[in-house]
Amino acid sequence: MLLRTNIESCLLLSQILLCGYAAAQDIAPHPNTDLPTATVDSATASNPYKHFIPNHDTQTCTADEHATPFNNQIRGVNLGGWMVLEPWITPSLFYQFLGKDETSTAIDIHSFCKVLGKEEANKQLKRHWDTWVTEDIIVQLKNSDAVNSLRLPVGDWMYRPYEPYIGCTDGALDYVDDLLDWAYANGLSVLLDVHGLKDSQNGFDNSGQSRGFEWTSFLNTVPAGDVTFEHWPIRSASWIGTFDPMHANYTDINRGNIQHALDVIQAIVDRYKNHPAVLGLEPVNEPWQYTPIDELKKFYWDGYLIVKKSAPYWKYIMHDSFRFDVNVWGGFMAGCPDRALDTHIYQAWKDPSSRETFYADACATKHAISAMERAFGPVVVGEWSLATDNCAMWLNGFNDNLPGFPRLPCKYIPCADPYMGFDQPGTPVDPGKPAQGPYGTGMSTPIFGLCPVGRDWLKESSLDSGKDWMKAPPEAPQGRDASDEVMTNLAQKKISSFSGIGHGFYFWNFRTDLYEPHWSYMLALERGWIPKGNLNDDEIVNACHKEDNGLYLCIARRDQLDSNIKKGIAYILESVASDGSAQISCNTTISLNQTTVVDNVTLANMTGDELYAAADCAYNFFWSRHRAEGVTCDFGGTATLVEVNFTSYDTDDSENVDENVSKGNKGLTHVEVATLAGLIGVGIVLGAFIGFAIAMRCSKSFNSRVSHSTLGKTMKKNPLLRRSFGGFYSDDYMEIPNTRMHV
Repeated sequence: MLLRTNIESCLLLSQILLCGYAAAQDIAPHPNTDLPTATVDSATASNPYKHFIPNHDTQTCTADEHATPFNNQIRGVNLGGWMVLEPWITPSLFYQFLGKDETSTAIDIHSFCKVLGKEEANKQLKRHWDTWVTEDIIVQLKNSDAVNSLRLPVGDWMYRPYEPYIGCTDGALDYVDDLLDWAYANGLSVLLDVHGLKDSQNGFDNSGQSRGFEWTSFLNTVPAGDVTFEHWPIRSASWIGTFDPMHANYTDINRGNIQHALDVIQAIVDRYKNHPAVLGLEPVNEPWQYTPIDELKKFYWDGYLIVKKSAPYWKYIMHDSFRFDVNVWGGFMAGCPDRALDTHIYQAWKDPSSRETFYADACATKHAISAMERAFGPVVVGEWSLATDNCAMWLNGFNDNLPGFPRLPCKYIPCADPYMGFDQPGTPVDPGKPAQGPYGTGMSTPIFGLCPVGRDWLKESSLDSGKDWMKAPPEAPQGRDASDEVMTNLAQKKISSFSGIGHGFYFWNFRTDLYEPHWSYMLALERGWIPKGNLNDDEIVNACHKEDNGLYLCIARRDQLDSNIKKGIAYILESVASDGSAQISCNTTISLNQTTVVDNVTLANMTGDELYAAADCAYNFFWSRHRAEGVTCDFGGTATLVEVNFTSYDTDDSENVDENVSKGNKGLTHVEVATLAGLIGVGIVLGAFIGFAIAMRCSKSFNSRVSHSTLGKTMKKNPLLRRSFGGFYSDDYMEIPNTRMHV
């Protein structure tokens, strides 16, 4: 009893001290804080964990007291590009490296520190830290009533410094401390996300260092003198060990790097365990898919125990390593409190398609999230955006791009003025210069003062867009921009999927240097794409009604080669064959209103409408049965989604026409204009006919003039027309005298 009293007293004293900390920081108490009330601390010398018992052999937990249930939805944004530099988010920091060579070019924060030197790099970083995230911005996010949490990417070098960061990133933690205080003062929680680890966990620039990088300038002969490099085809990641690119596996495990990452977790917990704004920790962001899963799970388990020993009320959110699969994560750390799985869902790297395809894809994610919630537990979408293209400048690296990207031409706008002021070297972008090196695998760079950003969505003749979107220019002509409509619909469907089933989301990113509302939460709020205030209104909750209720069909696009359509059907037949079926039979086709049977024998000789009918049957059969598993209506680019209500085909241009295309679309579609013009034309002809008939019957002089005309002479020969228009006057017409005798 005495021990119990002493424990209660100690916990109460710790709360008093914590309140004193808040008062000292001039922070108002947070009414929704997750801070515990005075309870008995069940941690003992034999079990140092407050609310559970760990089972090390199975990496599971028992005796979970459910002290901090995950009952609240996360509605958050990422503060990307602040502590961990990404050139595409803040290009103003990297314009200074355009036109430079192998020794003077920086492409990430690692090379930023090396190339500029510690003193100059730190000077520029402090100017950046001062202006990229400010207290005013945090207040704006809070006042939007659409944000309750912030995800803060940090680097391991901030907590256990090593070269070249020593002296370069000095002072960074002071800014993090300020951010936590600002968040707490505004009722926002903060998830600390270890975005960068030593030797890179994924090879991306967002890990701190682009790994798998070589200068190739010496190979250039035409044009001679160009500075070039290669990254994407040889990308690597060395945090967890030595990667063998020939076999896509690791030949050894770097225990020193793993221990370094665990030490960083301990340092983060030690520094922030008593700060009331901290929601929890994500121990590593996006470890790539080749990371040995058993080693990753062991790291997650060890990190979890470090966190829970000292910060028992923190959430512990683990990235899925680009393997969002219940077979990988189902049952992992079962029974352990406060853990969640993070998955990142982007459409920017998908092949171009119609808006309906992007809508359906957004809604389909809820099925995968729901399955993971059942098999593992809480799921948080830690990153997502509204981008449906890969056009954002440097999205795939400084002056670089993935091979084959972007898939469609991009819109160019004037490069923005530097957010930190014109003291920043390299700004503004020189409007008199074309694309400058160094040049990577692909192309993405300023040209004559213009920077590539996203594409506009065009108002089209039909929402199912047979192929209009393929020919649309990157910038919509005046009066034809449908981006506001499409992005609003897409945002509602994504929010409905991520928060309706899972435990919430963090949008990537809170803002961007260039004007890119597809990637900027603040600009998306400003444009009205994401609503301010309650994100649980009916428009969002019911945003996926059509998709959820099967009100779409997956059919073949009529502009595709027969050979490609046959490949799509063959893929489906092969898939169903593994389930013991040799054919598909259905009557859901659009082109032919009849039952269609598809098998490999009949497929070989199919062409034209028969092939389209077979494809409609096979595509919709397979998509409708497997879309909950993540299957999309694509099939090698030969399929598209259409609404069930009514769809017809114009044989001249093969474009789909939906009679409901105007729904939610400002302005008339081509179909509506044609219909309206036809009605007006019929009205004019009918009105003229009636007026002519009345004049012929009632006006003797009008009738006489018509009768003497060429038209009248022709009409007089037709008895029906003579009767219809009341007869015709002619030269040989003589009035019959009144012969009635008067008596």
